[in-house]
Amino acid sequence: MHEASGAGFASGLGAWRQFPGPLTDALAAAIRTAVLDGRITVGTRLPSERSLAVTLRVSRGTVVTALATLRDSGWLHTRHGSGSAIQLPPDVTRRTAPWSTSHGAVLDLTRAVPAAPHTAYLEASRRAVQRSATLLMDAAEPDAGLPRLRELLADRYTREGLPTRPEQILVTSGARAALTLLVDHLADRTRPILVESPTYHGALGILQRHRARLAAVPVTTDGWDAAHLSHTVQAARPKLAYLVPDFHNPTGALMPPELRTTVAGLAGRHDMTVIVDETLRDLDLRVPTAPITHLAGPGVVTIGSTSKLVWGGLRVGWLRADASRVRELQLNPLQARLSPPPLEQLIACELLSDPHEMLHDRRDRLRAQRDHLATLLDGAADWSFTVPPGGLCLWLRLHDADATALAARTADLGLNLSAGPAFSADRTLTRYLRIPFTGTSEDLTRAVGVLMQAMGQ
Repeated sequence: MHEASGAGFASGLGAWRQFPGPLTDALAAAIRTAVLDGRITVGTRLPSERSLAVTLRVSRGTVVTALATLRDSGWLHTRHGSGSAIQLPPDVTRRTAPWSTSHGAVLDLTRAVPAAPHTAYLEASRRAVQRSATLLMDAAEPDAGLPRLRELLADRYTREGLPTRPEQILVTSGARAALTLLVDHLADRTRPILVESPTYHGALGILQRHRARLAAVPVTTDGWDAAHLSHTVQAARPKLAYLVPDFHNPTGALMPPELRTTVAGLAGRHDMTVIVDETLRDLDLRVPTAPITHLAGPGVVTIGSTSKLVWGGLRVGWLRADASRVRELQLNPLQARLSPPPLEQLIACELLSDPHEMLHDRRDRLRAQRDHLATLLDGAADWSFTVPPGGLCLWLRLHDADATALAARTADLGLNLSAGPAFSADRTLTRYLRIPFTGTSEDLTRAVGVLMQAMGQ
């Protein structure tokens, strides 16, 4: 903690008098904004009220009232004899959706991403820095990943019933980085890539930029059509398949064990590599949770990341494959560009060493928000949905409305939503909207109100 000088603190506020409203409100708003922008750091001890008043050229009463507003809303902590220090309030640090989602006039629900577990992440970062001295002794050139992180991930797979050795793990800068590397290394332009419809739009972007031909198989909130999937593999002969069997994005479906066995068999018989995206695997919202069988086999590569369990800003992902394939991928020139910095890997080690409390808290919050959203949407004649057993979003089927047109109307009313065509390789699914339930209950209530207004209810 450091104490700011009056001049330094005032400099961080910038042209604060331009904020609307009375001077007391403008000063409080300017301090909040400066903290969020990083111009005033959390933990900064404020100058005395008298000193601030002189520096800012306002009355002491204006400063006292502005600081009282910040104290009451949780932005300031005061200890007798120690002064006041900047802090972040609970409604910022204990969110499950990023602050930017609802900070401002527009509510943005186009991203199904969680906020960081604030306290756990900061503590993990401090421990990682304390343990980073030995990293500085080496060149830290990109490689397969820190040995400790590869061991943690291998142990995790093994505990879940899929025996894995550290040499079967390749650490990447996120799941999308792992997918990019695999497509670059394995794709065959003469054969298509099998995808689900709908599927994760970020993966679609990677595949489409690779100019791959895509063969789509349908997925609904009820799951996969096994016969259709088998027929498509036999008829289209895809070289690669990209599947999301664990709380599928965006439908939330969970692939049953028998279909996982079928898919692994298809991969072996038809010379097809199946890339299994397990990014959402941890977000099991069933009560009680139950073990999930890995989709595994000689032709299967799994990818995962810390983005949903922890935070998208922690750019650490991985892939699990045969050790020989991991060695091949390390020789790909693209691999060095897709390797995360060592310090981020150390932070991931700290968080993944004992994630149970963090995971329990995240599941509880998401479950409550999912159920709140489902209650708000239930009973309306304009749509239907299935409550997903896990994941981050609800896949809403519109009965008589075009999703793209509806999303345009909600945007005009201050709510951004993603329409179904964004998740389709052929721009179909025009009757669907994806609604994340990562937001607070207040955000979700506001979102459904806008949606009903746009529908004319």
